Amino acid sequence: MSFTPRNLVRFGLAAALLGSTSLAACGGEAGEGEAGEGEAAAVGEAGEATSYSGEGGEGASYAGEGEGGEGEGGEGGANSPAEMPIQNRLAFMRGHVEAGLALYRAGAPEQAARHLLHPVSETHAAEREGLDELGFNGPLFESISAALDSGTESSEIEADLAAAEENLAMLADEVGGNPKDIINFLMDTTLAEYRVGVVDVEIVNAGEYQDAYGFVTVAEDYAADLEGDAGDAVRTELAVLKAIWPSAPLADSTPAPVDQVAAQVSRVQLELSAIR
Repeated sequence: MSFTPRNLVRFGLAAALLGSTSLAACGGEAGEGEAGEGEAAAVGEAGEATSYSGEGGEGASYAGEGEGGEGEGGEGGANSPAEMPIQNRLAFMRGHVEAGLALYRAGAPEQAARHLLHPVSETHAAEREGLDELGFNGPLFESISAALDSGTESSEIEADLAAAEENLAMLADEVGGNPKDIINFLMDTTLAEYRVGVVDVEIVNAGEYQDAYGFVTVAEDYAADLEGDAGDAVRTELAVLKAIWPSAPLADSTPAPVDQVAAQVSRVQLELSAIR
């Protein structure tokens, strides 16, 4: 790669973005992987953590679906998903689903279950506000969850899995919103979740590590609407970010360092800043 003045400016800005992003995610005082108070309110998994065994995921944990909600401060938290704009709530829900579908298709139904249950969980009912009347297909997601619980192979219900993705994509078209803003929201959420999921290059919360993958996957979908060279640049950087995870974010994966994810998120957001 040849270094032009524009390259140098971009790398300088990326470094600045990385520094500010890291401080924000860490809550200032918290070290890598330690959630500060602000981060805990935004993305911390509430409820009791239960250790996950199976599919090689020893040592990682999932946060319980307890009274406080799946996380992000619980339903009553100041920054809870329930209080987000509808387009962000939908993008957030889609991220969980994409993580679950990737895991189910990879032959890890136990790991997929919590993610695919998210759209129809009573714990997260407030996140769905306004979506039912736009065509959210709750029974379809309930059927997928039932199939998963019964041990059905993902290949046997691939048509339903594709229909679930299509249903959420249709809702995204109905809800609208600025793709640039939604992608920025997803990038902030990706980094915050990854910081909770990975500490010292070890997965300590598999659910959050997997959710981060789902948010990047959804960001790629929204990026398809970005036009011109600037849109191409965003899509290129998102592809690099997505490649940090394996093809499916299994609990026994070897994760990348948090700093690597933070740096690439900054590159995505740098390219987003050129979108008008």
